[in-house]
Amino acid sequence: MVSSSAQLIFFCFFILFSAVATTATDHIVGANKGWNPGINYTHWANNHTFYVGDFISFRYQKTQYSVFEVNQTGYENCTTDGAVGNWTSGKDFIPLNKAKRYYFIGGNGQCFNGMKVTVLVHHLPPPPTSATVAANVKASDSAAPLVFHEGMVGLRAALVLAVASIWFGSGWI
Repeated sequence: MVSSSAQLIFFCFFILFSAVATTATDHIVGANKGWNPGINYTHWANNHTFYVGDFISFRYQKTQYSVFEVNQTGYENCTTDGAVGNWTSGKDFIPLNKAKRYYFIGGNGQCFNGMKVTVLVHHLPPPPTSATVAANVKASDSAAPLVFHEGMVGLRAALVLAVASIWFGSGWI
C-alpha cells in the first residue's frame, strides 16, 4: 500500500502538470459575430493578447467563407499567393505555435470586404519565482489573498488541492 505522503506528492505533481497543460487560450475571431464581412477585426485583435500555445478559432458558414494564412504582402494585397495554410471547415482551430506575427485573410475575395486579421503572438511570460513572490508579499503589507495569474488554472488547482486535503484528511485511503 502506498503511504499518505507518497500520495500527497503524487497529487502535488498532478496539480502542477494540470495547471501547465491548461494555460492555452482559444481566441474566437470576432467573438459572437464570427468570421464575416464588415467587422473590424483589427479592433478585435487589439483587445486580445496572444501567447505561444494559444489557438485562434474561426467560426463561419463553410459553404460561403474560408480562411487562409498568408504573409504580410498577401495580407496587405488580399492575395492568397504563397499561402501557408487554408481552412474550410467552418470551425477552424489554428494553433499559434511560434512567437511571430500571423496574417489571416478570407478567401474568394472576402478579404476586400474586411475579412482579414493579423495577430502578434508573444512568448509566454516566465512564471514568478519564489523570490519574486516573497518580495511582492513583503512589499504589500496587506492581508489580501493571493490571486492566481491564470484565473481558471488557479481555481482548478485550488479545487484539486481542496479535494485532496479532504480525501487525505478523512482517511478514505
